[in-house]
Amino acid sequence: MRQSTGRHRSTRTLSIAAAVALAAGAGGVCLGLSGGGAQAATATVTVSTTAQLESAVRNATAGSVIQVRGGTYHPTATLRSTASGTPSKRITLEAHGGERVRIDGSRLPAGSWLAGIYGSYWTVQNLTFRKSPAQGFVVTSSTGGIFRNLVTADNGDSGFTLRGDDTVGNLVENLDSHGNYDASGHGQNADGIAVKFGSGTGNKVTGARLFDNSDDGLDLWQFSSPVTVEHSWAFGNGRNRWDDSAFQGNGNGFKLGGGGASAAHVVSDNAAWDNTLNGFTENSNPGAIVLHRNTAYANARAGFFFETGKARLARNLAVGNRGGPAKLGARTVSAADNWDSGVRTPAFRSTDAASAYGARGADGALPATTFLTTGSGAVGASMD
Repeated sequence: MRQSTGRHRSTRTLSIAAAVALAAGAGGVCLGLSGGGAQAATATVTVSTTAQLESAVRNATAGSVIQVRGGTYHPTATLRSTASGTPSKRITLEAHGGERVRIDGSRLPAGSWLAGIYGSYWTVQNLTFRKSPAQGFVVTSSTGGIFRNLVTADNGDSGFTLRGDDTVGNLVENLDSHGNYDASGHGQNADGIAVKFGSGTGNKVTGARLFDNSDDGLDLWQFSSPVTVEHSWAFGNGRNRWDDSAFQGNGNGFKLGGGGASAAHVVSDNAAWDNTLNGFTENSNPGAIVLHRNTAYANARAGFFFETGKARLARNLAVGNRGGPAKLGARTVSAADNWDSGVRTPAFRSTDAASAYGARGADGALPATTFLTTGSGAVGASMD
């Protein structure tokens, strides 16, 4: 479901010959022609070298479409833009066609982010951001961003971050974020996705797969507005895979607050398993978090840890968590969860997680699996 066309009328008329000459002189950056032929040049550029990619991001303006040819790119400085699009002229950064694009930060200076967007109405899709010395992809104070079918892997801090005040109406869809680890912090900061240090309504994370990160799968630390988290999986987080003798990673699947912020996040149809702490936790968020039809399986602590806030839990499923199914405080409301009296615990069709690591669908959807499925319409995540 693509939402950008990237076309606008040129401020001057170009002949076909002039357009071709301009493209040829751009070192491989192509200026396309719209359906209006020579009378209507588009803002589309196709890049095939690291220098072209850096220039295209740096010089993007409303309506720009940057299409990146397949291959591996090694920026020597953070890919950074302060430009904003508009609802009708978005800025788009995407892989060309179905080509595989890897943006690799292994040549960046120590402490550098791989990408930083400080603007609104961006669409970034079908790209991999990996091996940054610090954060992989950071979006600050964005309105209306769409970040779809991305991979953020093996970075030196959190894979994907939304942050800042005026973070409004952003969609993170079908993100794979894994293997992120901050050596300088001994693993205590690198999450799969972090929505933190900010505020703004209408932000949604859906279809994410957040696994094998040194800290948490998802972290909503000090974000003071409700975030919607749905149909996402967090697993294998918090384990010391880096032979760090002073390892300090936490390892919650879904950490839903902290740092004094109060927010009524909405968390539905998610699954957390094999994390080294809790499957789902408020992390001292006093807000009225809503959790509906989530599954916690085989986490090292509780499936659901909500001891201090006003969370409302309904139709959730917790099985095989070593700290028990749920630790709930006096202000927490629990209704029709499988640990409540009279609620049956359905059997899983499979507890073999291998298929959860499988390839995503052609549209970026989570892989088909029978893992943790029950066939029950009463409790737990659907997983399909």
